Amino acid sequence: MAPQHLPSTRMASPGMLLGLLLTSCLTLCLSCQNSNNFALTNPEKSIHQESDTKETREEEELDTEILEVFHPTQEWQTLQPGQAVPAGSHVRMNLQTGVNEVKLQQEDKFQNNLKGFKRGRRLDINANTYTSQDLKSALAKFKEGTEMENSKDELARQATVKQLFRPIEELKKEFDELNVVLETDMQIMVRLINKFNSSSSSLEEKVAALFDLEYYVHQMDNAQDLLSFGGLQVVINGLNSTEPLVKEYAAFVLGAAFSSNPKVQVEAIEGGALQKLLVILATNQPLPAKKKVLFALCSLLRHFPYAQQQFLKLGGLQVLRSLVQEKSAKVLAVRVVTLLYDLVTEKMFAEEEAELTQDSSPEKLQQYRQVQLLPGLQEQGWCEITAQLLALPEHDAREKVLQTLGALLTTCRDRYRQDLQLSRTLGRLQAEYQALASLELQEGEDDGYFRELLASINSLMKELR
Repeated sequence: MAPQHLPSTRMASPGMLLGLLLTSCLTLCLSCQNSNNFALTNPEKSIHQESDTKETREEEELDTEILEVFHPTQEWQTLQPGQAVPAGSHVRMNLQTGVNEVKLQQEDKFQNNLKGFKRGRRLDINANTYTSQDLKSALAKFKEGTEMENSKDELARQATVKQLFRPIEELKKEFDELNVVLETDMQIMVRLINKFNSSSSSLEEKVAALFDLEYYVHQMDNAQDLLSFGGLQVVINGLNSTEPLVKEYAAFVLGAAFSSNPKVQVEAIEGGALQKLLVILATNQPLPAKKKVLFALCSLLRHFPYAQQQFLKLGGLQVLRSLVQEKSAKVLAVRVVTLLYDLVTEKMFAEEEAELTQDSSPEKLQQYRQVQLLPGLQEQGWCEITAQLLALPEHDAREKVLQTLGALLTTCRDRYRQDLQLSRTLGRLQAEYQALASLELQEGEDDGYFRELLASINSLMKELR
């Protein structure tokens, strides 16, 4: 049945429905268009872009921000907000005040150069603040420092060094020139001998030449080189000079050249040195000259048995006896006694060495056996002369005399026993050295000098009983 009976208000015409439908479609289209204009952006990408932008802004803020580095000490200090704390610092919250406090760790007492900081914090070495641009600039200058050799400062430094130090080539050249004029010991000795032997040289120049020559001939090789150009004979001839100073220093040179040098000793004997030395000792000469001559004589005779034979043949013991008996030459008495002791013991040691080695005919031992020294000393009265020298006041002189008396004991035993003056002297010295030895013991010296002298006296007195 057709709806004829419905009210007019509840009925809609077809035209009205069509209009409403068209209006809804238009509205939907406009809404879709607006959505396309604003909703095509990727939401995820937008989030990342926003985050990157935020971080970039923070870094820019940090680059331009001036940060303060807090320098802790051994005492608690208040930490202000925003201050950077070096790694390894001790941080705490004060429960009473509610503020943060900081100090150095105990092990960091002497370490203020820290290594790490939180992100965005920078180390302030000079108590100043730096930005990233400052650090970039400093790094660029550091790289430029490798080219300092070409800078003006480096060139100035090199110029200063050149002024202070000379080139090695120049030094080598000067050394080469010095080597050309450098004299050897041989050349110096030749020059000194020529100066001494020149008739135009003054007395002072001759003495100075001999004084310098003595320094060189102490060396064995130099003394032997003196023979090669005749210098030794020139010095030996100087012993004939009328000038006491020339004799003195010529003997000084000879004594140095003879010492422990057999080759020079042989040449000296052949050159007549022994005779000239004995003549000076036997004649009236100044005491300094005789001292040097006696020194040369001792050097010539020691360890040279052939020279000792010639010494005895030329009356050397008589010359020494006269020298000791001179009142003005008492100072030489100990040197003479020492020489005699050396000659006696030297021969004894040579014989003992031959017995130990069981060599019955060595040439040197045969030469020593031809030296009749002990019989000569007995004949020339040296037993009595030596005993008289025991009265010398010096302890050192008495020691040398006691040694010589002991060396001559086998030859002079009977003479010593008959010498009453010697017995009295030994008794007096025994009492004197007993007192001195007691003082040494009181001072804690178990092996004192005076005890040794007392032992020598006691031993000699025991042998003479």
